[in-house]
Amino acid sequence: MIKDSKKQVRVRIAPSPTGYFHVGTARAALFNYLFAKQNNGVFIFRIEDTDEVRSKKEYEKPILEGLRWLGIEPDEGPDIGGEFGPYRQSERADIYKTYVQKLLDENKAYYCFASKEEVEARREAMLADGQTPVFISPYKDLSKEEALAKVAAGEAHVIRFKMPEGEIKFKDLVRGEISFDGKLIGDFVIARDVDKPLFHLSSVLDDALMKITHAIRGEDLLSNTPRQIALAKAMNFEPPEYGHLPLILDPKGGKLSKRFGATTLEEYKEQGYLPEAMFNFLSLLGWHPKETGSSQNLEKMSREEIIEEFDIARVQKGGAVWSSEKLDWLNNLYIREMDTEELLKLLKKDFIKDDLERLSVQGVPMPSQRSWLKMVELSKERMNKLSDFFAELHFFFKLASYEANDLIWKNSDKERTIENLQSVEQILEGTSPDNFELKVLEEKIMPLAEEKGRGDVLWPLRFALSGQKASPSPFELLDVLGKQESLLRLDLAISNLAASS
Repeated sequence: MIKDSKKQVRVRIAPSPTGYFHVGTARAALFNYLFAKQNNGVFIFRIEDTDEVRSKKEYEKPILEGLRWLGIEPDEGPDIGGEFGPYRQSERADIYKTYVQKLLDENKAYYCFASKEEVEARREAMLADGQTPVFISPYKDLSKEEALAKVAAGEAHVIRFKMPEGEIKFKDLVRGEISFDGKLIGDFVIARDVDKPLFHLSSVLDDALMKITHAIRGEDLLSNTPRQIALAKAMNFEPPEYGHLPLILDPKGGKLSKRFGATTLEEYKEQGYLPEAMFNFLSLLGWHPKETGSSQNLEKMSREEIIEEFDIARVQKGGAVWSSEKLDWLNNLYIREMDTEELLKLLKKDFIKDDLERLSVQGVPMPSQRSWLKMVELSKERMNKLSDFFAELHFFFKLASYEANDLIWKNSDKERTIENLQSVEQILEGTSPDNFELKVLEEKIMPLAEEKGRGDVLWPLRFALSGQKASPSPFELLDVLGKQESLLRLDLAISNLAASS
């Protein structure tokens, strides 16, 4: 927390549109957003698309939509505007060209004509000698006239920054004091040509000109920091304060991959994880609140509580382990809290639309609104994600075929099972459709179950209604299915048993 600072906090998330929105980038965006909120700051969204080959316009929209799905609304950005735009690097080419040329003119950068093969040979030779591979360009001290003559002649080249050889120290917001030896970094490439900047240059310039005060990002970018600090100072800019977040690891300590679940935010959204649950879960990946209250209070937190509690000083240095089990648990808690009618609308709109269309083609009648609401209420405790709904409760729509003998409880027999199902059927036939409620049905059927044996009555009843060995209780099933459908399924079970050998 830096609430006492006189300078307004300005942070950014700057994804490259080279693929869908990875959960690691989403977590970095969230921590920047929380930091801005904690310090009454500004959260900026910009697109780093200097990689012309890999960057694709179609990836920009899902990234911004993913942010907004999480409830992270940028204060400045490509589709919002702002004082320091444009916010898409491909629209800032003239700015970069000016500064590349300035670095060349001031002898802080130079044209390098070494081929990839020369660079690689130098690297391999140094490694073989047990040295840190640092490329020393033979063109570093070439005169400007000679260099420009080579460029004019069409010789392949890049532009390298002259890295200072002294120690570069900075205080990381997460890791504390860090230092690098500039001599072990070497001169690095900042542009393919005067008008073709690369990541280091464009990122440093954008941060400086957009007045970014804090750059909070993944620790995989830590090795870039001394380069970017040196580059900023060479252009007479004050570098932002840096904070490097722990990497997100799989349960075995490796890089998060599809083996342990989805890796893009879009995939989790499509599976039916709620934005509130994902916001909560990502916030706790590498950060924890003060340890007060119950353990659940430390895990399930509202957006407002997280914003209030967030302190970058509590971000851990070690890797943050992804737990699909924890995400499922959190998502289930948020599902349970949802208004039933709102949850039903969401399910029908985004998660069971195709299933309903398929059943409609098959001529399967749809449940009444009452049954729908009962079904959704029943599913809340069972769903870890909204895409589970149909898989968990498909039997409410259409009863699958089953073996008649599965209706028989343990040591019971066919005749006793038919008799018990017929007794239940008589009770249901004598119950008004308006009274076909869980508690009423339980009161009417339980005396029979106590007399004949719970397993002998309740097992075949539940199996007849669901066709499943694991399902909600028979009274919950009756309550959702209603009188007519329940009697139809009991008739079918009795007929199947009577016809079986």
